[in-house]
Amino acid sequence: MAKTTSTAIALILALAGAPLFAQTTEEPAQESETVAADAATGENLSLGQEVGAEDGPGSTYTAANFEAWEQRCVRTETGSDPCQLYLLLKDKDGNSVAEFTMFNLPKGTEGPAVAGATFIAPLETLLTAGMTLQIDTSKGKIYPFTFCTQIGCVARIGFTAEEVEQMKKGANAVISIVPFVAPDQKVELTMSLKGFTAGLDAVAAANDKADAAAAAATEAPAEEAPKE
Repeated sequence: MAKTTSTAIALILALAGAPLFAQTTEEPAQESETVAADAATGENLSLGQEVGAEDGPGSTYTAANFEAWEQRCVRTETGSDPCQLYLLLKDKDGNSVAEFTMFNLPKGTEGPAVAGATFIAPLETLLTAGMTLQIDTSKGKIYPFTFCTQIGCVARIGFTAEEVEQMKKGANAVISIVPFVAPDQKVELTMSLKGFTAGLDAVAAANDKADAAAAAATEAPAEEAPKE
């Protein structure tokens, strides 16, 4: 479920710095000669990329595992891939119910939040009840659902530096949602925090590297432009 967001990030990074050209049916004679020469010598010819290639830009993969958590990344053309920390949440009977992904925010981001998360609940969730997140024995917080798609309903969450540290030092967090068909009941999903610290640190390091690569790719065309 987290693939859609991750893929969008990867595509933005992959396209950063790529020049855009207007389409035209006119072709200068000199350029035509150059194209003909290239075709004859085999230079500048693309061999193409298989559609839907499993290891091509935009594809996702698991870079590492940290206890219950997975570091999931999206391949980019720069080779520096953005990542998220992923956890599949199950109920007490072992049924897969929801998904939780967490990521650091870029350095220099204004506001109290230093990390973000996406929680995806089943479509049968009572949206007006929101979702509640409680870290160990601390007082829980309620978060609203932002939108729903065919894969589920999404809550977008921001965490302060203090809350991130609390999660790193904690043992478990509990997410509670309310079923639409049973508004008087709650479904509690235990979120293990084992491996969370190492996982989030790895994600932050990968994203910092990806941001630097994207910035370098954006600046490269300007640096290569001839000086008048």
